[in-house]
Amino acid sequence: MYAISLGDDGARLRPLEPWHAEEFLAHLDRGRDFITQHVPFGSKVTDPDSARALLQSYADRRAADHGSLHGIWLEGELVGGVLFRVFDTATGVCEIGCWLEPAGTGRGLVTRASRVLIDWAFDERGMHRVEWHAASGNTASIDVARRLGMTREGVLRACYPWRGLRQDYEIWAVLAPEWALARARGDH
Repeated sequence: MYAISLGDDGARLRPLEPWHAEEFLAHLDRGRDFITQHVPFGSKVTDPDSARALLQSYADRRAADHGSLHGIWLEGELVGGVLFRVFDTATGVCEIGCWLEPAGTGRGLVTRASRVLIDWAFDERGMHRVEWHAASGNTASIDVARRLGMTREGVLRACYPWRGLRQDYEIWAVLAPEWALARARGDH
């Protein structure tokens, strides 16, 4: 498949496939408490079979053109990833999501990887809108949406129960013409 350099620090973006199950599980185990603060799948993947099942579900979604999962490797170690949680070519709308273990934070990895996905969605697939959904308390994720030049469009109040509390979710988005203009200005 592919491996895309995310910069001079050795970070790479590449598909996260079912055969990565053991590595994916080890990555989640290293960062489980941190990751599951906001990312539900981290609590569901607890053994090699559940890791393989999650990765296979995204491989199936990619084959059906409905989503995909991409790992971020730093110096050869899986530290996080980005995904198209939703990819709807009929409407031209997709949603990007992310996660990182603590070893990957503070380096701009998610922002850089998300730019690759957004460029591909707009340039190669002709999508019109890329969304970013984040719990209001997930300031790191919201900061990524800001760095990507997305617009905060609203808050879904108390829409998602997680860890015994109903979470507010913010919806951020960027449209293809906005992305193209920002790129032309050198903002991306």
